[in-house]
Amino acid sequence: MTSIAAESPIGRRDFLYLAGGAIGSVGTLAALWPFVDQMEPGANILSAGAQMLVNLSSMQLGQQIVVLWRSMPIFIVHRTPAILADLQAASLLSQLRDPASQQPQQPSYAANWSRSLNPEFLVVVGICTHLGCIPAYIPNRGALSPSWSGGYLCHCHGSKYDLAGRVFQGVPASYNLPVPPHHFPDPKTLVIGENPQGQNFDLGSIAQI
Repeated sequence: MTSIAAESPIGRRDFLYLAGGAIGSVGTLAALWPFVDQMEPGANILSAGAQMLVNLSSMQLGQQIVVLWRSMPIFIVHRTPAILADLQAASLLSQLRDPASQQPQQPSYAANWSRSLNPEFLVVVGICTHLGCIPAYIPNRGALSPSWSGGYLCHCHGSKYDLAGRVFQGVPASYNLPVPPHHFPDPKTLVIGENPQGQNFDLGSIAQI
């Protein structure tokens, strides 16, 4: 299942409206967002903050999937070795506003170059930190500029993020995309909404969402 970002800008309210009608309009929603099949527990439980398990075993390299957790879209990307190399390149780091993740937009266990417990997988809240729109996934090199190595573009006002969710300089958004509490009980299972043992983090402690 290949992720294709919607061509038109979709605001946060529009996204939640569409998600609310998913049961009756699965085909329409699927055209906009590549949700994974494991959408249990129900949306009412997720809104209350329950943990969510996501099976990553079928994800292809370079693929993004989007799941809904606590009424928020969570972007999950299976990053390739080339992407991981790019994330550490000086040429990219020099373009970012907060390349070392010094702002509190993630738990301490994700305040690293990959912004994840497992560098192979990106896990971020897919809400632009400018005005709350939903950024589009644009992974192709050179798609936005000759130096573009892949990432996200918010069509609303032009904010851009790399494939670690780090915001570029010179755009309206001031903060990196938030990283939710998460951990990997095994290499192919992601738990969203639960910290690793001994860690204590929730999204209420971040700078902005």
